[in-house]
Amino acid sequence: MNDVVEEEWIEETTPFERVYEVISRVYDPLSAAQIAERARVSPTTARKHLRTLESAGEVTTSQNGQTTHYRRSETAIVTEHAQSLLAERTPEEIASGIADMKSQIQAWREEYGVDSPEEFARELDIGDADSDHGALLTEWQTTRRNLALAQATLAIGEVSQTGHLTGTDTDDDGNGDTSIVV
Repeated sequence: MNDVVEEEWIEETTPFERVYEVISRVYDPLSAAQIAERARVSPTTARKHLRTLESAGEVTTSQNGQTTHYRRSETAIVTEHAQSLLAERTPEEIASGIADMKSQIQAWREEYGVDSPEEFARELDIGDADSDHGALLTEWQTTRRNLALAQATLAIGEVSQTGHLTGTDTDDDGNGDTSIVV
């Protein structure tokens, strides 16, 4: 980082903001010392702010021997993607996309006689992701993931507008699993 830019960053941000910015831009787990170095704070300060972020659900931890590693939580990542999608599309456009994705998933189920991309892979014994069937498998998995994200986005948008969640769509992709896959 350019020294002048780094100095401005340190002057214009709080230690918490720098720790948050660092953890927001990494996807691999890092130690507090690694985050502290990047955020230009002490490891003690980094740990303090990381504990706050963990309490807020923004960060999860894992142990590697004696060292605690920190990374963004799946919830924080989904929420960020959902907010981005809400900024780009209207709820109506998102709902239309959900209907389209559900229709596509149902078409694949009917065409291949299976309920999920995992079952499709087992049935066809796909080993090569570059094959036509491998490409379809990847597309099905991506569509299912995008469907879950779109449904979460609508729910987050509803909560943002109304302050409460009035209902959920349990027929997500027909497998009865309403969890979000990222």
